[in-house]
Amino acid sequence: MSSNAERTTPRLKSDSVKISGFAKALRTYSLQIGIVFVAIFIWFLFLLGSPRTFLAGNIYVSFMSTTPFFALIALPLTLIIIIGEMDLSFPSTMALGMMAFDVVFVGTGSVILGFIACLVAGAVVGYLNGIIVVKIGIPSLVATIGTQFLWRGVVMVVTNGQGLGMTKVQDTFLYPLFVGRIGGVVPAQFAWTIAVGIALWILLNRTRFGAHVYLTGDNIESARLMGVNVNRTKILSFTIVGVAAAFAGFVVSEEVLFFWPTLGDGYMMNTLAAVFLGGTSAYGGTGTIFGTFVACFIIGAINAGIVAAGLTGFWTSVIYGLIIVISVSLQAMLNKRIK
Repeated sequence: MSSNAERTTPRLKSDSVKISGFAKALRTYSLQIGIVFVAIFIWFLFLLGSPRTFLAGNIYVSFMSTTPFFALIALPLTLIIIIGEMDLSFPSTMALGMMAFDVVFVGTGSVILGFIACLVAGAVVGYLNGIIVVKIGIPSLVATIGTQFLWRGVVMVVTNGQGLGMTKVQDTFLYPLFVGRIGGVVPAQFAWTIAVGIALWILLNRTRFGAHVYLTGDNIESARLMGVNVNRTKILSFTIVGVAAAFAGFVVSEEVLFFWPTLGDGYMMNTLAAVFLGGTSAYGGTGTIFGTFVACFIIGAINAGIVAAGLTGFWTSVIYGLIIVISVSLQAMLNKRIK
């Protein structure tokens, strides 16, 4: 009798350990699991509503081509929002980076130097945003609304509202590298989006900087007491977003082979909607790169789903707005329950 009990007890302990481990994994990855189920559910709805459209391969190639234009910004923007800050200047940063490319390219004739100038301009804009927020103490929402108008004005003044053809880029290695078609099918910008997502996931989850991002967003005073350089963490995060926005602007301009001074207009809503839908809390301290990545393609599919369902494209803004409001409302209710 006792020997049977002795043989059974370890098995029960093992089962309980497995169950507790499974429950712990569910809690740890609840945001990622949730957004995957949301993606499957929305895809299923679109499939039922427009089976001919969503069973065709071309629409998924289209998603891989256009979604990276804002996903390349939404992924690093996740860092800013986890910290508890906001950056609304990225549409103008996209244009400012390309303005720097325009000036250097026209002056030197070098596409490579123009591309470097584009990224440097994005880094400078992001760094200045961080300095304004951290050193001067202006709330990031207000500061980046101001710089959004500032940099857009600078672009319009310098370019005189005139665009620039990008056909010469086709003759360089940058064109197939960033917007070519891998295997003649998969857009290169999709591969870059995956690469950026992986790099940011490692940065956020496997480095000291990533730990500092979460600590700063969760409780800034506690982070300071633990020795976190909060100011440096914030400035570096803003700088990363600036570089990403400039890079996204270059990719968009390469794809259409033209730079418009209004570049970036229209990307605000879907970028923010993707970050919040992906589970990043507007209150800081919570968010995942994977959640934002999946949410970007949900947002990218919504416009096509709306049109395929026979509705006008005007419904897109309505749905994006609802996503932002509902996501932030749910986060607010969860915060109240936790407190």
